[in-house]
Amino acid sequence: MSRSQKLNQPKPKKHSTGGPGVSKQTFTALCSLAVLILVLAAWEWIPVWLETPAYIWPVFSSVVEEGIRMWNTGNLLEHFGITALEVVIGFFLGALLGLFVGVVLGLSPTTESVLSPYILALQIAPKVAFAPLFVMWMGYTIYPKILVGILIVFFPIMINVLSAIRTVDPDMVNLVRTLNATRLQIFRLVEFPSSLPALFSGLRIGSTLAVIGVTVGELVGGNQGLGFLLVDSEGQGNTAGVFVAIIGLTIIGIVAYAGVVWAERRCLHYIPKITTTTA
Repeated sequence: MSRSQKLNQPKPKKHSTGGPGVSKQTFTALCSLAVLILVLAAWEWIPVWLETPAYIWPVFSSVVEEGIRMWNTGNLLEHFGITALEVVIGFFLGALLGLFVGVVLGLSPTTESVLSPYILALQIAPKVAFAPLFVMWMGYTIYPKILVGILIVFFPIMINVLSAIRTVDPDMVNLVRTLNATRLQIFRLVEFPSSLPALFSGLRIGSTLAVIGVTVGELVGGNQGLGFLLVDSEGQGNTAGVFVAIIGLTIIGIVAYAGVVWAERRCLHYIPKITTTTA
């Protein structure tokens, strides 16, 4: 290659950063922190400027004070732990059920044709309608909340896994078959690994839906948990307490989602980042 051709070649693009000596990840984190500070500042000052009553829109400092009070006297940590436990159990069992049913339906089109109308009907039925029924069956325990969480987590994971199993490259399957692989080996070596990206996409969705399902169960028939704390604060006209419960539920959802992202990066580290879902 001549010197002129080398000079005319386009130079590789460099990743932009927030400034000299600042990595892209650090710049992104600083921007996110700045947005958070702006939101909290607006929460603190806008109700004062608008002269909004505290029972309608309490300032952020009042919510923090109420959170500290509930932590010291209202068993906030206990309610937080109960809801977190229900979310984890409901998410885990719902994910396992969705994975199992998705694999079974993906491998057997006949089974899918038989069961899909009933699975669709179960998904269409409002989950709120099941919560009172579960409470009547199992009382004011954690089990109705876990069941609602399982129901709401199950469908997105099942659909993602089913679609992934159906779209496995047939050439890869035929290649493994030429090596005299058994049906179980084909699933273990080709079909299941191919479904992992879709599975984790469903897990991301399910991690947030699990919080919604558990909260619905606690709102309908709970005597413990952040959902119960939310209803109790609403009954007392304690708007700051309602915000405390909402923030607690948000924290649980963020931690659950972050856990799925961490597991996805550990399991799918071999896939180029451009082909994976964004964090």
